[in-house]
Amino acid sequence: MNRTNWLYFFLCFCALWSQEMEAQSSREGVAITQILDSLSSQFNVQFNYKSDLLNGVRVTTLSRKRTLKENLKNLELETALQFTKVGASVYIITRPITICGYLKDVETTMPLGNATVRGEMSNVVSDANGYFELKVASVNEILEIRHLGFKTISRKVGFFNTTSCAVIPMYEEGQQLSTIVLTDYLVRGIDKKGDGTTLIDFSKFTTLPGLIETDVLYAAQSLPGIMSIDETVSNINIRGGSHDQNLILWDDIKMYQAGHFFGLISSFNPQITKTAAIITNGSDASYTDGVSGTIEMKTETTLQKDFSGGVGVNFISTDIFTDIPIGEHASLQIAGRRSIDDILRTPTYDVYFDRVTQETEIDMNDANVTNSNQDFDFYDTSLRWLYHPTQKDRLRFNIILISNNLDFDETSSTSNVSETRTSSLSQNSLGFGLAYDRDWSENFKTQIAIYNTDYKLNAINADVVQQQRFFQENSVSETSVKIKSSYLWDKVLLQAGYQFTETEVVNVNDIDVPRFLRRDSEVLRENAIFFQAYFQNDTKSFSMRPGGRLSYIDEFDSFIFEPRLSLRKRITKELQVELLGEFKHQNTSQIINFQNDFLGIEKRRWQLTDNDTIPIIKSKQVSLGLQYAQKGWLLDATSYVKEISGITTQSQGFTTKYEFIKTDGSYTVFGLDFLIRKQFKNLSSWLSYSYMDNRYQFENLPEQRFPSNFDVTHALVLGTTYSNNVFNASAGLNYRTGKPTTQPLDGNEVVDGEINFDVANSSRIQDFFRVDLSAVYKLRLSPELRSEIGASIWNVLNTRNQINHYYRLDSTGDPRKFTRESLGLTSNVMVRFYF
Repeated sequence: MNRTNWLYFFLCFCALWSQEMEAQSSREGVAITQILDSLSSQFNVQFNYKSDLLNGVRVTTLSRKRTLKENLKNLELETALQFTKVGASVYIITRPITICGYLKDVETTMPLGNATVRGEMSNVVSDANGYFELKVASVNEILEIRHLGFKTISRKVGFFNTTSCAVIPMYEEGQQLSTIVLTDYLVRGIDKKGDGTTLIDFSKFTTLPGLIETDVLYAAQSLPGIMSIDETVSNINIRGGSHDQNLILWDDIKMYQAGHFFGLISSFNPQITKTAAIITNGSDASYTDGVSGTIEMKTETTLQKDFSGGVGVNFISTDIFTDIPIGEHASLQIAGRRSIDDILRTPTYDVYFDRVTQETEIDMNDANVTNSNQDFDFYDTSLRWLYHPTQKDRLRFNIILISNNLDFDETSSTSNVSETRTSSLSQNSLGFGLAYDRDWSENFKTQIAIYNTDYKLNAINADVVQQQRFFQENSVSETSVKIKSSYLWDKVLLQAGYQFTETEVVNVNDIDVPRFLRRDSEVLRENAIFFQAYFQNDTKSFSMRPGGRLSYIDEFDSFIFEPRLSLRKRITKELQVELLGEFKHQNTSQIINFQNDFLGIEKRRWQLTDNDTIPIIKSKQVSLGLQYAQKGWLLDATSYVKEISGITTQSQGFTTKYEFIKTDGSYTVFGLDFLIRKQFKNLSSWLSYSYMDNRYQFENLPEQRFPSNFDVTHALVLGTTYSNNVFNASAGLNYRTGKPTTQPLDGNEVVDGEINFDVANSSRIQDFFRVDLSAVYKLRLSPELRSEIGASIWNVLNTRNQINHYYRLDSTGDPRKFTRESLGLTSNVMVRFYF
């Protein structure tokens, strides 16, 4: 072999040896950390993982010609690791856990198929044997198991058996009354129960148009038949009723104050409020008051094993929430929220402040008087202590504190002399609640709930021109004790109980010059017994809850009996009919004496019935509903008739004709609420429409029958929400006919020095129209830390919507019109962290 041949042979041998070494190296692989470093440099990304997760993990070399997504997919297939994007350039690496189980009915031991098992990144449906299998990122991931008619399970993966496919018991919702019959009524987290109650679960809630926070009272207004005539949460109108006719409960504590910013924001911290039940008819017999409707908010009832919490900030306020385990049997929940104006004045805050103060003494004054140093702040805080000494005993203690404070200076300059006085307004609520639940057996349970709530509204109006100080106060103090027992007898759940309530209302008017002092204080005590039965057949196609409440009012030596009924019948798999009815009464109402009461900001004051000039408010209501659901479609139509007696003109918010007249009467509402909704995979779209014919009957007025101040004949809401595991977006349109009003009689506006009005409520203000947008983006920064970033635009088109007006004679003796408008274009941004 010549030299050339030897050289050729040697080169071929080297090439073959190099290829073999490369193949062997490829088979053995390289450290994955080396590959990740290369990907980080190439694509400018960052990988986060536990330090010991990648020890000993080797992979084949990746091609630099592939995209980042293709490379990560190959790594997932080769290593069974999971790469989750949590930011623009940040990925978390975790080793997935496969969790499996068998779902069974705890009573019948039958398997539960078609149950939805939802993780944070994926979801599955259990098969006919109740079996499911799901991959999750870590033991800290939240797993949710839902099945129609059964209680939803929402726990961290670590709570379940992750080493074997264990049996997971499911408990019927029927044992705690009505089952869920319509899920995702508008969006995920809003369901309808078999007794007609709409339940909002904020742990599952996605978003609604214009909302980036889970505001309970704004979310309630998304439902048909519920709106706010002046776009505030402190004036919610349920089927044509006034706000004081709503029963608002927070963990069984009755609340007389609903809003911050004097009505523009709900005063209940969304981070501690877990669910809200909206009841428009067919109330549980244990509920008193609320002749128009009930909004019942509940906080978390289960003990958390791990410390958790959250902190957030938006352009209005900042808040914090913590859930602190105390041993194995107790936990402490603390939540707080306050305005940020003293730290940062935002455009959103300015829009809200202008909306609250428009056409009030803060907004306008005499020509030679200037207002300055306007300072407003609000805060709320709540504390809950849960103690479960055994599986049968549950003790809960609650405290909630709500506060709004407003101050401003009035400066008068006359004859080169300047004088300044300070006016102020405060609105505060303090509530205490104690509840004890005992499960004596599987069939017999008792509940005891005690609460005390105190509400106080104070105003000091310092008139710098008249050298006068006008002090006003309205306070409510209420204490209640309720005992309730439940016994499951065969297929019938029997309930009975007793409630005692004592309510004191105080009103003070104090003027220093000329000296005038009037203090009115009334106390009312009521004893009541209630009873009801709940029956549901085996197929859950029929349920019925008849009941009644018998009340005795000491001061009037008067008995009031109120029957209640809720009935549901499923005609076919897709179609069901619903019949609801109730009688209710209440002893408190809100009145307006003058438009400038309490500086014109919060004009309404609470008062107690005297069973004479201020009657007991009583209601009768019946409704018939029809629901059809199939393949993502839902149609819900409900017609109703409601009659409320015992109202007064002062409680109805007259601002034109009859503003200063005091008499009592009634109103009757004939209405129709209609909803059509279509769900796709990640999209939910709905159209709701409400028709109402709402008319007063006042026997002592010249016009005995005329449209109510809350008669909104047509109201329409169109909304769409897109949601997945990381992004929620929603858009909506609100339209309604303008509220009734009365204009001065054309050509004869003033008679005997007073405004001469036309026929009562013969005119209407302009129609209301508003478009809203909102979006929330969710990021998981680590297995223990996640965040949300949201933005919303309220009234995108900046429509100038009139919500009310009133008239006063000017200096020339002619009527002058004062108009209040709703919020214009208002943007808000939210950032929140959960840990």
